[in-house]
Amino acid sequence: MGPDPATAPRARLLRLPGIAALLARCTFDPPGSPVLCALSGGADSTAMTALAVAAGCEVTTVHVHHGLRPCADRDAAIAADTARRLGVGFRIELVEVDDGPNLEARARAARRLACGPTAITAHTADDQAETLLLALMRGSGATGLAGMRPGPAHPILGLRRSETEALCADLGLPTAHDPTNDDPRFRRNRVRHELRPLLDRLADRDLSPLLNRTADLVRDDDDLLDQLAGSLDPTDAIGLAEAPLPLARRAIRRWLARDGYPPDAATVARVLDVAGGGSVGCDVGGGRRVERSRQRLSLCDGPPDGG
Repeated sequence: MGPDPATAPRARLLRLPGIAALLARCTFDPPGSPVLCALSGGADSTAMTALAVAAGCEVTTVHVHHGLRPCADRDAAIAADTARRLGVGFRIELVEVDDGPNLEARARAARRLACGPTAITAHTADDQAETLLLALMRGSGATGLAGMRPGPAHPILGLRRSETEALCADLGLPTAHDPTNDDPRFRRNRVRHELRPLLDRLADRDLSPLLNRTADLVRDDDDLLDQLAGSLDPTDAIGLAEAPLPLARRAIRRWLARDGYPPDAATVARVLDVAGGGSVGCDVGGGRRVERSRQRLSLCDGPPDGG
């Protein structure tokens, strides 16, 4: 049994060998900043919460209870005990998510809603590698291949899953195991348990650092293209039609994004056709249309005139 951090939690954490090296690779807000940690009870979120305390943040935690699996009550109890031992605030949010199609996406959306927009999440470098592979499988462009952006919202993105597990073991903090993380119904699990080990064997090395480096490089290029696309007026039909295609596509995606989600490639292609004079208007989804008049594009609601 490792040291109990219940007394003077930060002081005890900082005395742990290797903790300074881990913190140097994290991206928490400065000491004294309030942070809300999404605490599932698993090793990643438990380690993130402990590191946030060690970083000097004013930590509170939130646990989302889905009720989807028999061990949900046990997981909540583990999360509550972790918060107590680390000396941080804790609250539990009950949500209802029925089993069925798109379960993973619906559960994720429910967690985000319950935790709120300021909660930080415990994604690691291994999660980033899986995200990149999933983006490749979807045929994503640069924005998808850029993966998750490092920063305070994902403060342990530079750590490996093995390191979070080792930290929890060193601290003597029990962790929960989510059996849905082993369920082959979910594509991410098959990437984690089947595809990534296969790729590592084929490459004869651990590919996670390389995949993370690729995401970093693509993100830098993606940011530059976004900056250049920001100079384009997406309502200027002539300017849009004459612009380099990658920038024109980005300008349209930025213009038509709704709730943070850009339009699909087919929608962007239709708008480019309108800008180039191939048609006078097109549907862009969500009951909206883009129409061209006097070399200007406009976004309007409802069907076209006479439609």
